[in-house]
Amino acid sequence: MSPMERLYDITFRNPPEPQASNPIPLVRVQADEQADIDISGDAFDFVRSIRVYHIEYSQYENRDGTCHHSDLTRLGSYGVQGDYRWTRSNVGQVPAAAGLSIPDRCGSYLYRSVFVDWRDNAGSYGFEEVHY
Repeated sequence: MSPMERLYDITFRNPPEPQASNPIPLVRVQADEQADIDISGDAFDFVRSIRVYHIEYSQYENRDGTCHHSDLTRLGSYGVQGDYRWTRSNVGQVPAAAGLSIPDRCGSYLYRSVFVDWRDNAGSYGFEEVHY
């Protein structure tokens, strides 16, 4: 079985039996695309510092020497109350910490990743990147 099939089997085919002696309380989830509490204060600046770059960049040179570029980069960020939004961006705005390295000369190049960076409560910079 593939890993995904095994995961499916573990998750859905043999669900754990509920424990009568220790019931799990249900928690209602609010889905209005913003925080449930007021996070507009300075103490929550770390939330607004989180940036998510969805990077999709490619270039290639065709037979007549014309260089074709495609940049579908988007930036996700949080607003004052935790509302999340995507905006257009470009590879020029991607932080240097990302592994993006566009060649000087036009050639076959494809780069796809999700790059997330932030500043924690102490102001320290952090990031993660996942290539796909």
